Amino acid sequence: MHLEKLTLINYKNFKNFETEFDSEINCVIGANGTGKSTVLDAVYHLCFTKGYFNHLSTQNISHGEDFFVVEGGFYKNEKDITVHISFKKNHKKVVKQNGKVYTKISEHIGQLPLVIISPMDIDLIVEGSDTRRKFLDGMIAQNDRIYLEHLLHYNAALNQRNALLKYFSANNTFQQDTLEVYNRQLIEFGEQLHKKRMEFVTDFETQFIQQYEHLSQSNEVVSLGYKSDLIENEFEVLLRDSLAKDRMAQYTTKGIHKDDLQFNLSGHPIKRFGSQGQQKTFLIALKLAQYKLLNQRNNIKPILLLDDIFDKLDHRRVTHLVQLVKEKTFGQVFISDTDLKRTKEVVEQTNQSFKIIEF
Repeated sequence: MHLEKLTLINYKNFKNFETEFDSEINCVIGANGTGKSTVLDAVYHLCFTKGYFNHLSTQNISHGEDFFVVEGGFYKNEKDITVHISFKKNHKKVVKQNGKVYTKISEHIGQLPLVIISPMDIDLIVEGSDTRRKFLDGMIAQNDRIYLEHLLHYNAALNQRNALLKYFSANNTFQQDTLEVYNRQLIEFGEQLHKKRMEFVTDFETQFIQQYEHLSQSNEVVSLGYKSDLIENEFEVLLRDSLAKDRMAQYTTKGIHKDDLQFNLSGHPIKRFGSQGQQKTFLIALKLAQYKLLNQRNNIKPILLLDDIFDKLDHRRVTHLVQLVKEKTFGQVFISDTDLKRTKEVVEQTNQSFKIIEF
């Protein structure tokens, strides 16, 4: 699978942009602010129906305009696929594949698998559990359409339950029967999501440890932990026991929406005990493990985006990535960088065809 052509209209700093891509390696070179990362962001947008750097559609529209269009021509399984995404202010986003509008945008997720390695990955370590939970959900959803549907149903029920708790507080009232409707939905979908997360983390950790060992060339012990209220408690019991607290807080305090994916080095949180180098290795290993699992489960090599990472990584880590590209571990690769000379030196080592786009 690869992306052959990209068209942007009023997307961030591109009023009108069109280019074709190499099926193996594409290097987007330019100073910061010229739009090199925007090209990678647009590729991500085509696969996930939202930008990587800013999920808000209104903030992806060029200044002074009221709409944007992102269109890409893919080649997958010997078939041409055209993805067209358009958004106009105060309107719903429209996503089409080969001219047909998706009834539910979520149906597109997983059809064009992609992995991105970016300096923003550090957020997975330094930010709160919400960031890691979204990462976990995103990995599973690319392989499991039912998981994504259940997640959307769970979040809808959660929002409705929270709104009801606020209503009870504002109006000094309480209706157990009405609350129970949303409790049943949270339990139904939450328990299934919890089971899928447990199973996935077990498989993912094995792959992650292998990638970390290859990258670090050390005996450091790393692990992933899945933290959830549901590991030791029935969801129904949790909701019942936390009702008084929920009513006081006016939101649902227990459930899988509080789960966390823990990152450990020698049994301790890498956020507090890992060096910058160890944290970088940890994050790259996470993404390489994600790539490997996607490849195995879909039998398709995902697109790989390497955004502005060469000046953030030491020679050893860059050499490891180059070797993986050389061994054709990856499918189509997109690289953004500020240094043309450095990028050419890197990609020429891979013995693969490449295209350079300069801004």
